[in-house]
Amino acid sequence: LYLFVLGSGEDSLDRLLPPAGAPRRKSTTSQSKTEPPLLRTGTRTIYTAGRPPWYDEHGAQSKEAFVIGLCGGSASGKTTVANKIIEALDVPWVVLLSMDSFYKVLSPEEQALAASNDYNFDHPGAFDFELLVATLQRLKQGKSVKIPVYDFTTHGRQKDWKNVYGASVIIFEGIMSFADKELLQLLDMKIFVDTDSDIRLVRRLRRDITERGRDIEGVIKQYNKFVKPAFEQYIEPTMRLADIVVPRGGGNMVAIDLIVQHVHSQLEEVSTLLASAQQTQPLPQTLSVLESTPQVRGLHTIIRNKETSRDEFIFYSKRLMRLLIEHALTFLPSQTCVVQTPQGQEYEGRRYNGKGITGVSVLRAGETMEPALRAVCKDVRIGKILIQTNLDSGEPELHYLRLPKDISEDHVILMDSTVSTGAAAMMAVRVLLDHEVQEDKIALVSLLMAELGVHSVAYAFPKVKIITTAVDKSLDDLLHVIPGIGDFGDRYFGTDGTDSWSDEDQEQPSY
Repeated sequence: LYLFVLGSGEDSLDRLLPPAGAPRRKSTTSQSKTEPPLLRTGTRTIYTAGRPPWYDEHGAQSKEAFVIGLCGGSASGKTTVANKIIEALDVPWVVLLSMDSFYKVLSPEEQALAASNDYNFDHPGAFDFELLVATLQRLKQGKSVKIPVYDFTTHGRQKDWKNVYGASVIIFEGIMSFADKELLQLLDMKIFVDTDSDIRLVRRLRRDITERGRDIEGVIKQYNKFVKPAFEQYIEPTMRLADIVVPRGGGNMVAIDLIVQHVHSQLEEVSTLLASAQQTQPLPQTLSVLESTPQVRGLHTIIRNKETSRDEFIFYSKRLMRLLIEHALTFLPSQTCVVQTPQGQEYEGRRYNGKGITGVSVLRAGETMEPALRAVCKDVRIGKILIQTNLDSGEPELHYLRLPKDISEDHVILMDSTVSTGAAAMMAVRVLLDHEVQEDKIALVSLLMAELGVHSVAYAFPKVKIITTAVDKSLDDLLHVIPGIGDFGDRYFGTDGTDSWSDEDQEQPSY
C-alpha cells in the first residue's frame, strides 16, 4: 500500500519560514553539521547536548528513538522537508543526520577523478554504509556518536568529527537512504520526496556553484553522466519502499502535517519510568556514609540550622565537603608500592592504580564541591552537567554538557550537593555511560541524600558507588529532603530561588 499525499499551494522547497501570519513553532535540533546544538524556545536559547531520560526499571532506555528516513533525488528538497517536520513536531530533542557526512574517503586516484568531475558520488558504493548503520544504531539507542564531516570542496573528511547525541526523534536524509537492507530495518517511517527533475537540476546548479565552488560545465557534466542515471537506476525504484511519498517537498504541508500526527502518536506511547525504590529494603551495599563522628554531626547541626548565616553556611559546608571528598578518594583503586625515605629506608605504601580522575559537577550546586576536589586531587580534570526539570512533563532534561576528552578511561567523581528522588543523578550517570565511562568507575558523591534517591540510583545502576555524609528518611510534597538542609544552592549563593537565574533562564531545578 502506497500513500501519496497531495497538498495545495506553490512549490516552496527552498523556503524554511512558515506561511505569512502563521505562528512560529519552537524547534530543538541537534544537527550533524553544526556545533553546538541548541535548544531554542520563544524566550531563550539554551546550549544543549542531550535528550529526555526514558528509563525502565533497570535504568535502561525504555523505548528507542523514532527514526524517520527521508529519501529522494539530489536537490529534491529532503533537508527542507526535514526542517519543516522539525518545526511542526515541536518535541524537545531532534537529531538531523545527513547521509552526505558518510561519503567514503577517496584514494589519490579517486581524488583526481573527483577533481575532474569523473567520480560517481551518486552510486551506493560511494557511501560508507558500515559506519552509517553503526552510527544510526547507536543514535537510535540514545547513545552519543561521532559524525564525520565531509568537505565537498576537497572531497575528503575533515580532521575533527562532530559529537551528536541521541534524541526523541531522528531524521535521517540522503539520496540512498533506502538502498541498504540493514539501514531500512532501522527506519520507523520511510518518506520519499518526489520533485520534478528540471527543478532538481536547477537547484543542483545553484548549490554546487555557490556553495561547493564548481563551474557550470562540470556540474552539468556530472549530472548527465552520474546523477540522472543513478536516480533512474538506484533512487527512483526505492519509491515503492516508502510509507509516504511527498510531491513538491517542503511546500506540501498536508503531507507534513500527516507525518507529524503519526510521529506524535508514536511518541505518546513512550512512558517514563524511574526505578521503583523499595524503601522497606535495607540500604544498598554500594552506599557508603561518612562516619557520623562528633565533628561531622556538629557540621551538620550548623548547616541544617535555618538561623545559620550565609557566611557560616558556606564555611562549614566547605569543611564537610572536604571530609566527604577525602572519604570518596579512599574508594579509588590502589596498589602496593615501595619508596625510599630520606633516611635511605624502604617504606611500603599505596599508589593510585588508574589512568586518570575526572570530577563532574551537576550544576549549579554541585559546582560548589569542585574546590574541595581540586584541593586534594592534583591536576584533576573537571566536567559540568546542567540538568533541570521540565515543568510540563516532569522529566529531568539535559541542558548543558562539557566533559573532558577521553573521559571513558577515567574514574569519575560525580558531584551534587543533594539528591532527593535521584532523577537528576540517574540522568547524569546515564550521560556518563553514553560517553563510554564504565559504570563501576563512577562514584556519585553528595552531601545529603534521601533514601528514595539512594534506592533509585542503586537499583538502576548497581555498580555505581554512592557516597554521602548523611541519608535522610523522606521527602515533602515539593520533593525536598526531610528533615533536610533547605535549598542548598539558594543558601550557598545567597539567592531566594527566584533570582538565582536571569528571567530568561529561570526553570525548575531537577531533583
